[in-house]
Amino acid sequence: MVNLLDFDVDGLAAWLAQLGEKPFRARQVLRWMHRAGCDDFGQMTDVAKSLRAKLAESAEVRGLRPMRDATAADGTRKWLLGVDNGENVGNAVETVFIPEANRGTLCVSTQVGCALDCAFCSTGKQGFNRNLTTAEIIGQVWHANRALGAVKATGAPDEGERVISNVVLMGMGEPLANYEALVPALRLMLDDHGYGLSRRRVTVSTSGIVPAMDRLRETVPVALAVSLHAPDDALRDRLVPLNRKYPLKELMAACRRYLDHAPRDFITFEYVMLAGVNDSDAHAHALLRLVRDVPSKFNLIPFNPFPGSGFHRSRPERVRRFQEILLSGGLVATVRKTRGDDIAAACGQLAGQVRDKSKRVTAAVLGRTPSRRPMEVVS
Repeated sequence: MVNLLDFDVDGLAAWLAQLGEKPFRARQVLRWMHRAGCDDFGQMTDVAKSLRAKLAESAEVRGLRPMRDATAADGTRKWLLGVDNGENVGNAVETVFIPEANRGTLCVSTQVGCALDCAFCSTGKQGFNRNLTTAEIIGQVWHANRALGAVKATGAPDEGERVISNVVLMGMGEPLANYEALVPALRLMLDDHGYGLSRRRVTVSTSGIVPAMDRLRETVPVALAVSLHAPDDALRDRLVPLNRKYPLKELMAACRRYLDHAPRDFITFEYVMLAGVNDSDAHAHALLRLVRDVPSKFNLIPFNPFPGSGFHRSRPERVRRFQEILLSGGLVATVRKTRGDDIAAACGQLAGQVRDKSKRVTAAVLGRTPSRRPMEVVS
């Protein structure tokens, strides 16, 4: 059976053409699946009965298997969603919804685990199993929309505020390492027959896979966030091993190129604050020099501990001082409010369930065995 969640509108139209159907049928079915959250072809009342019969014979709308649903004291909600596919039994990813006064943000995963092995991230320590399919990426939005009661009648107008107003590809995995499955999912998020989000409200976060950043710029240039975390190559090589392949000079050039097509006039740089590692005044001044030619905004992220990390969160006064230096240098710099840490739903804490296939996780991207030198912490 073909899972129709795997298709954007063009892909669905091409598949339906094989059944002898016209392209407009794809838009009809898409609205029922994504706007109405419908997984029963029999309920798609404005779709021809003949097509409904064909779909029932050869297709399905198969979402992810809910395994756990937890809500934090601050209202943050986290789902553990099974992604078993018959061959990789026991895998699951985590998806997080963060409600705020003026928006609702859904944090979506793109891989089962992650191959990049960033030193401070819980997901990377789980290892890597496989990429998610398009259906498994968009299926997280589909599941959350239904769970939050955000589905609409297929003919209903877009009135009032959306429950999910923003989607960030910042969950488990490196989105741009799963480019082919990512792009159709992004198109569904943007499609008016899907979720109808603007490019400004969909953000892809990357550790800096430069060739894929250039491809995304030309294909689906949504908002971009770059996981920076260090102002120089020596430190970033150790915190973000991908930097050994795409060092900062190449990464900054790619950021400047991306801005030619970006929906925003700046790149968001994410910077996790690690006590005694990357949070000194000197580091802040080095950042100012690094990004002087890249219009940017900094999101300073308090480190969220996990067992065996070996890192500690920077003290609030140190974070404030770091922020003041960036602000005085003319940058926009905000401190991310930690949300959902009581259910391990905060940034860097997502782990899911991963049947690790890699063992040498960083080698999957770098093509060589990663360094395992211990991180030096300056007291």
